Amino acid sequence: MQFINPVIPGFHPDPSICRVGDDYYLVTSSFEYFPGVPIFHSKDLVHWRQIGHCLTTEDQLSLGNVRSSGGIYAPTLRYHKGWFYMATTNVGGIGNFYVKTMNPEGPWSKPIQVAQDGIDPSLLFDDDGRVYFQSARNGGIYQCEIDIETGSMLTESRLIWTGSGGAHPEAPHLFKINGQYYLMIAEGGTEYGHMETMARSDDPFGPYESCPHNPILSNRSMDSKIQATGHADLVQAQDGSWWAVCLGIRPVSYPYRHHLGREVFLANVTWTADGWPMVGDCGHIHPLMEGPNLPEVHWPEKPVRDDFNQSRLGMEWTFLRNPHPSCWSLEERPGYLVLHGNSTSLNDIGSPAFVGRRLCHFTSHIRAAMEFEPLHDGEEAGLTVYMNEKYHYDLAVRRDEGRKVVVFRRTVGSMKVEERLDCPEGVIELQIKALPERFEVSFRTMDSKRVEIGWGETHLLSTEVASGFTGVFMAMYAVSESEQATPAYFDWFDYEPVN
Repeated sequence: MQFINPVIPGFHPDPSICRVGDDYYLVTSSFEYFPGVPIFHSKDLVHWRQIGHCLTTEDQLSLGNVRSSGGIYAPTLRYHKGWFYMATTNVGGIGNFYVKTMNPEGPWSKPIQVAQDGIDPSLLFDDDGRVYFQSARNGGIYQCEIDIETGSMLTESRLIWTGSGGAHPEAPHLFKINGQYYLMIAEGGTEYGHMETMARSDDPFGPYESCPHNPILSNRSMDSKIQATGHADLVQAQDGSWWAVCLGIRPVSYPYRHHLGREVFLANVTWTADGWPMVGDCGHIHPLMEGPNLPEVHWPEKPVRDDFNQSRLGMEWTFLRNPHPSCWSLEERPGYLVLHGNSTSLNDIGSPAFVGRRLCHFTSHIRAAMEFEPLHDGEEAGLTVYMNEKYHYDLAVRRDEGRKVVVFRRTVGSMKVEERLDCPEGVIELQIKALPERFEVSFRTMDSKRVEIGWGETHLLSTEVASGFTGVFMAMYAVSESEQATPAYFDWFDYEPVN
């Protein structure tokens, strides 16, 4: 079968994969968003569905006031003797740790810390029972042996490879294949020079021989819709074929700008006669590629509308850092998501009343029906197109100087531009139309036609402008400096991709 890359669109960077029988599982980074580390399931490597998160409690994932693009970096997923292990780094938190479970849907264990510092940790379970722990720091890949029950280091950390010469060697994954140890890492930084390289050794601690045709994967300097490929992981299918998942980006136009974040791409892996791998088409990944020779298994499409009639939020919904329990509810008014604003605004590093989902398509319609009658000046609730606290577009209802108004605000670094119109009482339908190069913003009340209130460029919310490691979120939010915050009632939320 042929398939279209990416296989998981939107902000899902740093994929790591494992196979258990005929099932494949994959995790990605989540940074400052909570719950942390989404986990996906597939039967054919092409069609994926989310089945949960690995880090669902504040005990597992304390984000506090972690900076934007801090928090959870580069998880690794491995399976050994009935147990799933997910190793990762909480940057600004407890550092390197892993959690484990026998059921990938969760719950997962409490964090087990590993004293070796660095980022992007990985695990290898060797045939003799030893467990090796790798991480990236100080321009190289370091490794120690650990006790998998306690996380205790059984050896000192040792530098095992500094890469093939590219900047920022990171994202190590160690594999044992045909009796040899293969160390695969990312180099070049997670930018347009990104690449994947390989080395091998007869001993897990080296010395390592660099692959003669490195990089084994890179789309750098190519005229391609896919750029910055790297940070890969390998898996062997049940038919013996090898596959790689990696991150990549899809810039919208030239000069390159991307706002969906780093996404999950898939490619075949071939092996040379002398035992070295090559990913994809001579190291390149394309939008249309040949897929695995496995039975296709499709999952049901998610409905366009979430009417908030369930007792729990869907897996696609996330919070910005650890949410205050009092800031949201599905029980206060059944059939509605209720947000209670606090003094943390979208311009702050903190935990605002914020419930969002990733923007996964260049073209889509986002709509929400909201009831909000603010009683105090400065109270605000609505939708946001959010990259970080310095770069976001907001469509909201607000009370200013006793007036209820609709506001469209563009926050771009130190610049803020607002459009305001009077807003009548009653339900308001907010709409953001996502297009490849712009977001078009409008609203309507129940007794009026749709009113276009403004638009904003997608490239101003891109990583190249806003910086960081995340992608755009579409979120409902509320803000209030009053101790008695007026609740915002969201009746439904639509996310409608447009092919």
